[in-house]
Order: sequence, then C-alpha cells, then structure tokens
Amino acid sequence: MFETMNLAIFIGSALVVVSVFTSLISFRFGAPLLLLFLMIGLLAGEDGPLGIEFDNGPAAFFVGSLALAIVLFDSGFATRGSTLRIAALPAGILATVGVLLTAALVAVAASLIFGLPWMYGFILGAVVAPTDAAAVFFLLRVGGINVRERVRSTLEVESASNDPAAIFLTISLVELAVAGPSDGPILQLLSAFAVQAGVGGLVGIVGGLVIKEVVNRTNFEGALYPIIVLALALATFAASGMLGGSGFLAVFVAGLIAGNARVRHAVTLKRFQEGTTWLSQIAMFLTLGLLATPSEFPAVALTAIGLAVFLTFLARPIAVWLCLAPFRFARRERAFISWVGLRGATSILLAIVPALRGLAYGQELFNIVFLVVLFSLLVQGWTIGPLARWLKLLVPPRIGPVDRIELELPGRGNHEIVAYMVHPESPVAKGQRIPRWARPALLVREGRSLRPDLAGRPLAGDQIYVLTTPNYIDLLDGLFAGPVKDAFDPQLYGEFGIAPDTSVADLANLYGTPVEGDDAGLTVAELLRRELAGDMEPGDRIAYGPIDLIVRSVDDDHQIDDVGLALEHSREPPRIPLFQSPREIVGMVTSWRDRRRASRASATEVGLESSVPGEAAPVDEAPPMETEGTPAAGASDSEVTTETGEVDAAEKPPPA
Repeated sequence: MFETMNLAIFIGSALVVVSVFTSLISFRFGAPLLLLFLMIGLLAGEDGPLGIEFDNGPAAFFVGSLALAIVLFDSGFATRGSTLRIAALPAGILATVGVLLTAALVAVAASLIFGLPWMYGFILGAVVAPTDAAAVFFLLRVGGINVRERVRSTLEVESASNDPAAIFLTISLVELAVAGPSDGPILQLLSAFAVQAGVGGLVGIVGGLVIKEVVNRTNFEGALYPIIVLALALATFAASGMLGGSGFLAVFVAGLIAGNARVRHAVTLKRFQEGTTWLSQIAMFLTLGLLATPSEFPAVALTAIGLAVFLTFLARPIAVWLCLAPFRFARRERAFISWVGLRGATSILLAIVPALRGLAYGQELFNIVFLVVLFSLLVQGWTIGPLARWLKLLVPPRIGPVDRIELELPGRGNHEIVAYMVHPESPVAKGQRIPRWARPALLVREGRSLRPDLAGRPLAGDQIYVLTTPNYIDLLDGLFAGPVKDAFDPQLYGEFGIAPDTSVADLANLYGTPVEGDDAGLTVAELLRRELAGDMEPGDRIAYGPIDLIVRSVDDDHQIDDVGLALEHSREPPRIPLFQSPREIVGMVTSWRDRRRASRASATEVGLESSVPGEAAPVDEAPPMETEGTPAAGASDSEVTTETGEVDAAEKPPPA
C-alpha cells in the first residue's frame, strides 16, 4: 500500500513540476499554457509513454469542479468594480443569451449536418457553449495582450460568469434525456434556471459579506487568513448547491464582493490565491488529460473538427453579433470578442456528465468535446495576439514596467509599505518629488540602509520603501515606473497634444477647418464626449474636417485628461464583412434604397428623352440635319442617336 501511495505521490508531483517548467515554453513561444497542461496529461495517460490508466469519471468530475470553483473565486476577487461597471450588461447578455444561442446553433448543425440525434446535439451544444475563464484570463492578463478596456472587461466578465448558465443547461438536458420527454420542458427549464441564478447570486452575496467580516473582525495568525477565506469560498459553493442554486455563480459573486471590499491581509490573500489558482488549473487540466483516450479520437475526428469549425466561424460570431447589437461596439471589436471565445476545462468537465448519468453516447460526446477544445486552444489561442494587432485593437499600457513589492502592516491600520526599485527612466529618477501623501520610510543604496531625508534624491537602482494607503498605490506606480513603449505613438495618438479645454472655434481657426453647427461654443473634450456618447477610452478618435481628434488619456472617472491631434485621417482598419451594427445596417438599407430610387429616376428620364429625340423646331425654320453618331439636340452628351432618331439601347448610359 505504501509503495503504491509513494509512487502516486511521486508521479503526481513530477507531473506538476513538468507543467510548471512548460510555462517557460509558453512565455517564450506564445503557446497557450493551458494547452500544454492538457498535452502533458494526454502524454501521461494510458495511450502515452507513461501509460497511466485513469478512467474514474466521478473522481475527475469532483477534482475538476473543486478546481473550477477556486479559479472562479479568484477571478471574482481580482475583478475590479470599475471593470464590472463597464462591461456588466453586454457580458451578462453574452453569458446567458449568448450561451443559449451558441448551444442552439451547434445543436442544429450537429443534427442536420452531421446526423447526430437531436437530444445528443442539444447536449453537445450546451457543453461547448461556455468560454473558459482560465484560458481567457491567462491570455489577456498574463499573455501581455493589452486591448481596449471595454473589450477586455467584456471578455473577462463573460468568461467568468457564463459557466453557471452552461452547467445548468447541460445538467438539465442530461436529466431530461434520462427521464424522457415531459410536459412543458421549456417552462420547467426557465423556472429552474431562474431559481438557480437567484439562489446562487443571493448565497454569493451573503458569502462575500461573511468573508469580509470574518477577515476584518478576527485576530488569527496571519498565515491562517488565506486558509479560512478559501474554506469559506468552498463552503459558499457547496451551500448554494445544497439550497438549489448555482454554486459556480455563488463562488464568483462571493469573490467579487470580497475582492472589492476593504479587507485586511489583502496582499497575503492575493498571493495565496494566485498560487492556489495555478495549482487548481494544473490539477484540472492534468486530470482531464489523463481521463481521455487518444486512441478513440480518430473515430470522431471529422465530426469534431467540423463542429469546431462551425462553432468558431459561425455559431460564436452569430451569437456575439446578436447579443452585442444594442451596444456601441465597433465592428472590429465584435470580431475580436467572437474570436476570443476559447473553450477549455469547463467544456471537458461538462462532457463527463452524460457518461456519469449512463447515457449511451457519453464517451463519444466526451471525445468530440475534447477535440473541439484542442482545436480552440490551438487555433484561437495561438492567434489572438496577431488578430488584435491586425484589427488595431492593441493599446500601450497605462504605465511602464515597475518593480514593486507590497508589504502589509500588522494591526487594523489602513496603510501599507510598498517597496520600489527606482527605474533609470522613471519620473522619480529624473527629479520629480514624491507627493506628501506618500512618506518614504527607508532607502537602500548599494546594500546600505539610509534615511530618505539624508540620502538625497533617489537614484536609479535604489530600493525605496514608501508608507501609503492602498488606494494611492496605482498613482505611485506611475512615479517609479519606466517609460511606456510607444506611449504616444503618432499613429495611435496623433502628432501633437492639445489641452482638453481648448475651444473648438479656436482650433478650427488655427487649422482652417469650418465649424460645424453649434460646435463653436464647445471645448474639444465636450465635442469628444458628445460624439463618443460619453463612453471614452484612450485611442478613441473622431474626424473633424481634415484633422482627427484622439483621446490620449482618461482619469479614473473616465474624464479626458489629454487629447491628441492628427493632421491626417487614420488609415481605415481592416474591413470585416460581418458584425455590422444596427446603425450600419440601417445605413446600408438606406443607401440601397437611395440607389434604387436614383436608378428608377434615371431610367424614367432616359425613357422620356428616348421618346422625344429632338426638340420641336420653329415653323419657319427647318430642324438641323443629324448625321450618324451626332447627338440629338435634346439628348444628353452620353446618348447617341441612330439614323431613325431613336436612342440606341446599346449606347444608353447605365443607371446611376
């Protein structure tokens, strides 16, 4: 027994170590790290070199559910309230209506195109409908893909919140398949979903408030706080399930509430949760990889690849286009959101459910879903960065590289010590003073500890410890950070900077631009706010006469701090033949209608002119003689008459 136990521990720890080392490959070559974890599990499985036989579906589902709950809690804990405010409504629609639309479209394709049974198709659609929070968060946060804030926030909130809808839909459809047809299944599903969402959200709010109060009102040993927070998060997950709610929604909401509250030991909690989240992802992907049997993949490969192509290029884009149609997303932003719908561990985890419930096609469905996830991670995961650059959605980070360590003070005080390594090109190294609300406590220079007031100006390479409140740390980062690469790239932010309170009339006079309508009384910031409907982010631009006005930076309240000016209009971003907004569709219909009217008017005019080839001549004057090829007196320049005086149909001008 002990030999088996030791062997299992050794193999498990070795797989974790190998998985951690593969992160070097991921960061160096841009490979999706979670794909590498999955491949390690496949190589260690029964068809791989290690030949480990693991076919315990219930154990895999338990490990996967536990790991996913931890990942979702950390996702909620790391999601800022500002991010949620920006993207709550579009992400919420994508996480509910989008999941239903994607599942329905995949079900139709699976049944009509690939000949699968209808119930099989609907279960398959529900399983592959959710996007994977772990994959999306890793690529957008760790992978260095810095896109516009609203796009990033929408993707992150959607991926973290769409699991409950997909899990509920999958389990409900599987139970329906096991129990057989019943009366009013649609109404039953809708009512059950409302109960799960309501109970899950309520339990999550209570759980988040309990976590906040426990952390702030107790005096445990410092190392125990991360443990009790993790235990309370998992208790919230389980309690919601026992009360008939969605445990995954509850644990995400609990993390959201606790993470946006002012809690003690926040630095320790964040570090602990980052480690447990990585361990959970490794365990989840390794377990699911071990459960798969690659030798069974060829039998379903064509169906799986066909469904993956349909899901990636049709189902997901259609669902995104319909769900985001009411919102002011640009066409290229909708295209990017549809492409970053990566499938991952959640789909593989849900694919275990049909087999656990004894459905005849459970193993076949698991193999199809596994191949769909591999396709998604390979094709979409590897191309997100190039696509963002092609669509011109990449923006420079708000601050440059900063070397920072947070040290939390004991007790109940609302202060932290933040240690910075002074960057050679930082504002502090160039002489900018540290504000009064931040008090330098210690400066380390060449291994010697110095008092900041006696050490003089901070130099490059110094390590300085600053006492401040947590809400000012982001401002300090900007003082100690290096310069942002391409911070004000002329192609993105214009050649010149102007003050936001510059008068539009003064700007128009300076550049010889006519003032449109009542714009003379507006400032540049007011003009941008009006044209962009108040939803402004760095990089937004409008054309005004021959120039472009660009939002360079905004403050925490989304008010314009700096405006750029480009003397030439930006080159049009790549045109996407899909994802038109309602306004663009109305414009297309209006343009088509105007062309039709102009064409009919032109045809009518040509018909009238054809029936009267020349004007009537005066009685006492003969009409001028016409030769072949000479235009008639009353005809247009483009109309050529024949010997009979009628307009030749072959020479008629085309309709306008």
